[in-house]
Amino acid sequence: MNFENNKAIYEQMADRLCDEIIAGTYKADDRIPSVREYAVMLQVNTNTAVKAYELLSRKEIIYNRRGLGYFVSAGAREQIMTARRNTFLTQSLPSIFREMNLLGITMEEVEKEWNKAQQ
Repeated sequence: MNFENNKAIYEQMADRLCDEIIAGTYKADDRIPSVREYAVMLQVNTNTAVKAYELLSRKEIIYNRRGLGYFVSAGAREQIMTARRNTFLTQSLPSIFREMNLLGITMEEVEKEWNKAQQ
C-alpha cells in the first residue's frame, strides 16, 4: 500500500479496512485479518496496525472476541457510508464547487464528463 504524507499511517490503514467493508470484502460478523496479518499484508509495524484496529474499535466498526480476533460490527457498513457521505457533502463538495466557480466550470460540463466516463 502506498501511504500519503498528509495523514497518519494508522488512519490510512483504518480507511482501507473501511473501504473493504464498504466493498463487501468483509460483512457484518465476518472475521477480519488479525493485527499481525494486516500489518504484514500492508508492510507496516504491528504497533501501527494495533492503533488502526483500536481506532475502528472505538468507533464500533469492529469488535474483538477475546482469543478469536476482530470482527465487523453489525451496521458497520452503513455507519461508514453515513460518515463518509457527511464528510463529502460538508467538506469535499464545497471545495469542489469553489474550484468549479473559480475555473468557470458549469454543472452541464460536469454532467457531460460524467456521461463520457460512464461509457
